[in-house]
Amino acid sequence: MTSTATTVPAPPGAPAVPGAPATVGAPAAARPLDARRAPGPLAELVDAGLEVPVLGGGTVRHVNLDVAASAPALAAVAAHVSAVLPYYASVHRGTGYASQASTALLEDARIAVARHVGARLDDTVVFTRNTTDALNLLAGAVPGETVVLDVEHHANLLPWERRGRRVVVACPTFAATLDALATELARRPAALLSVTGASNLTGEVLPPAALADLAHAHGARLAVDAAQLLPHRSVDLAASGIDYLAFSGHKAYAPFGAGALVGRADWLDAAPAHLAGGGAVESVAVEGAECAVEWKAGPERHEAGTPNVIGAAALARALVELERLGDDARRAHEDALAARLHDGLAAQPGVRVLRGFADLDDRLGIATFELEHGSVGLVAAALAAEHGISVRAGRFCAHPFFDRLATRANGLRVSLGAGSSADDVDRFLDALAGLIADGPAFEYDRTPGGWCPRVDDRPRPSFA
Repeated sequence: MTSTATTVPAPPGAPAVPGAPATVGAPAAARPLDARRAPGPLAELVDAGLEVPVLGGGTVRHVNLDVAASAPALAAVAAHVSAVLPYYASVHRGTGYASQASTALLEDARIAVARHVGARLDDTVVFTRNTTDALNLLAGAVPGETVVLDVEHHANLLPWERRGRRVVVACPTFAATLDALATELARRPAALLSVTGASNLTGEVLPPAALADLAHAHGARLAVDAAQLLPHRSVDLAASGIDYLAFSGHKAYAPFGAGALVGRADWLDAAPAHLAGGGAVESVAVEGAECAVEWKAGPERHEAGTPNVIGAAALARALVELERLGDDARRAHEDALAARLHDGLAAQPGVRVLRGFADLDDRLGIATFELEHGSVGLVAAALAAEHGISVRAGRFCAHPFFDRLATRANGLRVSLGAGSSADDVDRFLDALAGLIADGPAFEYDRTPGGWCPRVDDRPRPSFA
């Protein structure tokens, strides 16, 4: 049975928060917008037009500049989920129509994921909860030590300890970093080199083909943490030589908590099941006090329990929509906004943008910076509470890399995506300039959970 897609209208923009006062105008940009260099959103996301309350009353259009943490769903993905949700049922072995439809939905999603990342014909696609889950799964399958860089997100730094983890401190240039990795791989054999595809701290893109060539020259395989890279750049395992790719749907405009590990089957088929349970076995028999288990090969070996069918379907549809947008269009849109952002940050006094590699010019629409004076946590709180702008402050689950680059305890990260616009960037830059010059307009207290308005009169949505 094959699955069919039903076209339904895209959901409208989210309504204003119930009980909120009337909408007030957003702050005007301080600089004129050149239509040729001022792109609007490239794609419609479900949060388009979302109004959020601000301190003192009124609402403003929400500006989401925290998409590197989690991106809102594409409207087309939400429509697809609405269309298939009535068919949701338990997959595999079910004889009912809905069960067969859900099975087709899951396996079609597996095919779509494999196609999107250029998987080889004999590669395995395992659905996971997220990138962290995928890399922990792979860590249980690696038959030896793993070499990583200190630039990694904790998801690609911490899982490898069980088989032996060796950390190489990155150099100021990527060329020198490749040399340092080569020296470490030559010093003692390793089974795997696992490296981020793009830094969630600096947005810098690390060339996967060069890393694959290096790993293979020393008898190792290459795994890439593509959590940040995949939503912004095309990835081709077969062409680049990547052996394993891990990524998350929640960063690629897909809700419901699904991710994937894609790569060579031999290690995965030889590894203990990631989760022990139903669906992962061919047979189980009790022999005395022991269980005799025959485990399956292939993706089901690591997908015990009822799978996240809707999450997998949402992830696959998001990847299809990214293909529909096109690589060139996505890159041109993000490059224009990133240039606008970095030019604006360079003009702000007391702002220092963090960079890891002097010779990497390709970077995503991510900028992390520190302030010469004041608290980035307070600035982030004021941006949200007074201006309706979402950013992120902290060390971004990349503590070793951040601590090596920064001079302050925390940084502030701004991240762009397919739903971002020049107006979003300009509103952020204007609000940041005002906060740097004059400070917040309201009083805030520092709490164990971060900076909070001393008196918060913003109404909560009804579901909160």
